[in-house]
Amino acid sequence: MAGSRGVKRAELVVSLGVLALGVGASAVALSLPEGGGYSRIGPNFVPKGVAGGVVLLGLWLLWEAFTGGWRVAVSDDPEERGDHAFVPSAFLWVVAGLVAQMALIHTAGFPIAAMALFACVARGFGSTRWLRDAAVGLAIGILVFLFFVRFLNVNLPAGWLLPVLGTAGL
Repeated sequence: MAGSRGVKRAELVVSLGVLALGVGASAVALSLPEGGGYSRIGPNFVPKGVAGGVVLLGLWLLWEAFTGGWRVAVSDDPEERGDHAFVPSAFLWVVAGLVAQMALIHTAGFPIAAMALFACVARGFGSTRWLRDAAVGLAIGILVFLFFVRFLNVNLPAGWLLPVLGTAGL
C-alpha cells in the first residue's frame, strides 16, 4: 500500500482512526437526552456538533490520503522541523511540580501548591532563581485563588494561608 503513488499506510490508519472516533462520539452524542426548551437546544447540541466536526475531519483526512497524500506534511526529520532534543531533567522537574501540586493542594492549600508547581516548571525551563520563581508562583497562586473564590464563587482550599487570606477560602 505504501509507495510513491499509493496511499501511505500511516495516513490511512490515522484517517480511519479519526473517522472511527467521530462515529463513536456521534453514537454517544445521539444517545444523550434531547430536553431542549423553546429553542430546541439541549444538552446534546454541542456534543453533536463536535462529533460531526470530528467525522468531517476524518473524511477530509481520508480524502486527502487517497488524492495524493496529506498536504503540507511535516518532515520526519526533527532537526528540519526545529524540534529540540528531549531533556529528561526538564521533564522530571515538570512532573515533580505536578506531583507536588497534587500532594500539597489539600493540606498546604491552592496558593502554596501553585507556587510549588510554578517554581518546578520554571526550573525545568532552565531558571536557577528559585526564590524569585517561588515568589512569583505564590503571587500568581494568590491572585488566581482570589479570582476563583471571590468572583467565580468556587471553593478552593486556602490551607496554610488561611490566617492571611481570612474567610476567602471558606
